[in-house]
Amino acid sequence: MKHSEGTFQGVRDLKIYHQAWLPEGKPRAAILIVHGLGEHSGRYANVVNRFVPSGFALNGIDHIGHGKSGGEREMLARFEDFTEPLAVYQKMIAEAHPGLPLFIYGHSMGGLITAFYLLDHQKEFTGAILSAPAVKIPQNISALTVTLGRVFSTIAPKMGLIQLDASGISRDDAVVKAYNNDPLVFHGKTTARLSAEMLRAMMRVTAEVEKITLPLFILQGSADYLVDPDAAKMVYEKAASVDKTLKLYDGLFHEVHNEPEREVMFNDLETWINAHI
Repeated sequence: MKHSEGTFQGVRDLKIYHQAWLPEGKPRAAILIVHGLGEHSGRYANVVNRFVPSGFALNGIDHIGHGKSGGEREMLARFEDFTEPLAVYQKMIAEAHPGLPLFIYGHSMGGLITAFYLLDHQKEFTGAILSAPAVKIPQNISALTVTLGRVFSTIAPKMGLIQLDASGISRDDAVVKAYNNDPLVFHGKTTARLSAEMLRAMMRVTAEVEKITLPLFILQGSADYLVDPDAAKMVYEKAASVDKTLKLYDGLFHEVHNEPEREVMFNDLETWINAHI
């Protein structure tokens, strides 16, 4: 396995970090990993270690305000601050691997970023993988809360609003401990601005998800309490894709790729990717 890393200038000239893991031989396909809220591309070692030896080129980007990229932690001006660097990086991958099938793999908030991006850019990909996609406004968030979020996003954009419960990411205590001790993970509360921009993106995806026609593989842990499993079901039911698969993994938490039973999902996913190369 060969590893490379680098940076490029993103929105407002902020440094965007990226890294790639390549198989020893010629790759059969490329996969672009879009990570979730507060984390970074380096947390996908289980995905990398499973798919690179099978001949896939794995590529990861750290979002603005995340990981090794620039910007205040979990701060942005607008949701497109995530998708515009993604467009740059996607072109970089295409130039590095001309003609190679390219899949996009978005987890959690990364699933939201991916779905939002696909509304305008799905022709660039062979298929999309959505893992526990945070694309649906939680039922416990009222219209008043949404309105207040928009207000605070303007008058106090850096105010912390929501704290992630790290115990919900995996049933593997070692994974939770590593997450809590990871200096590149943001452990504070999600800012008002980011919260409001995520809600805006959720509204657009919910309203326009039927525009997606790309082959889809949607995976979700049934016991996930960080992202409502109904979000994955909503994408599956509303996307116009003729070729779409929804896999619900019974009893698994939010990060299925970091659960003890992850090999079951990995086998399902590799079978699906192989069928689309």
